[in-house]
Amino acid sequence: MNEQAYAYIIVGGGLAGASAVEGIREQDQKGAILFIGAEKHLPYDRPPLTKKLWFGKKKVEEIFLHDSNFYVQNNVTVESGVMVASLDPKQKSVLTNSGKQYRYQKLLLPTGGIPRTLSIPGGDLEGICYFRTLDDYLKMRTESTDGKSAVVIGGGFIGSEIAAALAINKVNVTMLFPEQYLVSRVFPEALGRALMAQFLSHGIQVLTSEKPSAFSKEGGRFTTHTASGKKIASDMVIVGIGISPSLELAKSAGLQTGNGIVVNEYLQTSDADIFAAGDNAFFPYQVLGKQTRVEHWDNALNQGKRAGLNMAGAHMPYDYMPYFFSDLFEFGYEAVGDVDAQLETVADWRKENDTGVIYYLKDGKVRGAMMCNVWEKVEAARELIRKGKPVPKESLRGMIK
Repeated sequence: MNEQAYAYIIVGGGLAGASAVEGIREQDQKGAILFIGAEKHLPYDRPPLTKKLWFGKKKVEEIFLHDSNFYVQNNVTVESGVMVASLDPKQKSVLTNSGKQYRYQKLLLPTGGIPRTLSIPGGDLEGICYFRTLDDYLKMRTESTDGKSAVVIGGGFIGSEIAAALAINKVNVTMLFPEQYLVSRVFPEALGRALMAQFLSHGIQVLTSEKPSAFSKEGGRFTTHTASGKKIASDMVIVGIGISPSLELAKSAGLQTGNGIVVNEYLQTSDADIFAAGDNAFFPYQVLGKQTRVEHWDNALNQGKRAGLNMAGAHMPYDYMPYFFSDLFEFGYEAVGDVDAQLETVADWRKENDTGVIYYLKDGKVRGAMMCNVWEKVEAARELIRKGKPVPKESLRGMIK
């Protein structure tokens, strides 16, 4: 078989992979790079798919990370719409589904995540959207005209953002999810319920403690059957119930996996010449002192770049603290660290459940912070988390203004 050899191969066409190109080129200007992506599009930003694109604040052409000239100028061969069928670490080669084989010196697996699906009758009906990609957005945007109806399954980040975006575009939205209030993994109950009231005020019907049991379709319209016996007719069904890390390739190659592809502080897998970054990397979050996986834009951006630098020999530990953000109607936030609602929370509100800071504590130490309608304070929150010392709760009042 005729093989082509590259210094670097990147398997995964998202933000982490594109950022790795920049990292490699900071360290090595010459080594040839092969960039393989399953989507037909060049790498793009995902956050606008549930945010700015819906609000007219961005155009589709503005979400692409680089134009084709960037890849040409940086000696990057781009293979779009291509899947890698197998990875052989011993031979240091990958085989694509089109039968092409490539050899590498260093490989990156920023393969991201796969949308979780519903294993219920009708869960695979044509037209049900498991929202994840630009093509999903383009299809839903076309269908989301004034007066149409949608059922949104999921009350976490993606479900909430999609429901808000659809409602702003005058789609009649019904949300359903098994939890008792919105974004319950992250929001304290009082905030989750206050936001749910805001969703109701925007005309969204919210069904809590509810699950779909089946979907059916007739005459181009869907019916969502719920576990409690309800039937909801709609023009669209959009499912946003999270992702699972894409591990198939790593597992088949014998790499160590857990809740993601296990990497060390340099983002190397159990094979020193193979790296992982982004949504699928199970990495040591140094400040928090635990191995974890982060499914957010800022982590993919910075982790991908650091992986690229290290592939090219930089040997720099990934000690960055990524933040994330969202906008839900009038409520926006930025958060950093461990924002887990199961931790102890202390809210310092200027305006209750609207403007202020929520601190997430464990053993008296600040592990995470969410700045609600409070902006440009992420670095201040990082500093507080880095200190890693117990803080009296009363001293948190006004700590981050």
